[in-house]
Amino acid sequence: LSRPQRITFAKVDTERQREVAQSYDVTSWVPATVSLIEFAFLTCYRLPTFLIFKDQQVVATVKGADPRKLSEVVKKIAAEADSDGLRGFGEASGSGTGWLGTGLPKGYDNVTDQVDVRGLDLLNADSNFGTARTLFDVSKPSALQTSKEKGYARDGVETHDWAESDTDEQLMLFIPFQSTLKVHSLQITSLPSRDTDADAAEVPMRPKTIQLYTNPAHVLGFEEADDIEATQSITLHPQDWDSSTGTVRVDLRYVKFQNVSSLVLFVVDGDGDGERVRIDRLRIVGEKGSKRELGKLEKIGDETGE
Repeated sequence: LSRPQRITFAKVDTERQREVAQSYDVTSWVPATVSLIEFAFLTCYRLPTFLIFKDQQVVATVKGADPRKLSEVVKKIAAEADSDGLRGFGEASGSGTGWLGTGLPKGYDNVTDQVDVRGLDLLNADSNFGTARTLFDVSKPSALQTSKEKGYARDGVETHDWAESDTDEQLMLFIPFQSTLKVHSLQITSLPSRDTDADAAEVPMRPKTIQLYTNPAHVLGFEEADDIEATQSITLHPQDWDSSTGTVRVDLRYVKFQNVSSLVLFVVDGDGDGERVRIDRLRIVGEKGSKRELGKLEKIGDETGE
């Protein structure tokens, strides 16, 4: 099942590699070759725990001696690698999975797996931190896993599994979907450092004002967004954020988010006096609709020449 430069398997003895094992809750570690491959399978020698990595992010976990479940995971990711190789494990079909910062409202599902990660775009993001894909990672944010606010080390290299704005506090995120959705709410997780000794201007802020635009064909420019009426504008307050997970549930005007094929989320400003905004995770909650037929041309006129 191995695929050169695509899928590899590795094993770690947690008794000998305790420090790196603890960084993954005493489960696994990342091999030095992970940057050269798309998928990695790792197992613990004494603890039967299996982690699947995609682009240096954990996308699935199998705990315990469960051969059937492990076999299903391996076969699925091997099949994806043998198809077009573009869709990542847990990024496309199936029901929503992965970590959630708060509970789901009754009658609605986590439909984040319908995000078309290949079309994501994030403007004004600091390249020293995560990308748009990072926001939809299925794993629990590292800031909640360990006490290291700056990220966790892999192969001695510190990484950051969150996104931060660059030149100012604004971010512009384009989110295309693989099917039309009815979007009920969003879950936004933001976990800025709580270091009281740090300069307030240096500590990234949580989003305060966000604007949402439905069904744009592409990411909006910042000036362009100012000239377009937002589908909904939301102001977040400090008490809205869950103190344990750093997550806020943003309830939407459901009637305005019925047949949604794409969203633009515009972070207008942050809550504080800083110069940057931080977002760790983003989840989409709602209902799935019909699959989009990308690239299909449709007739829009009845008369000849239209």
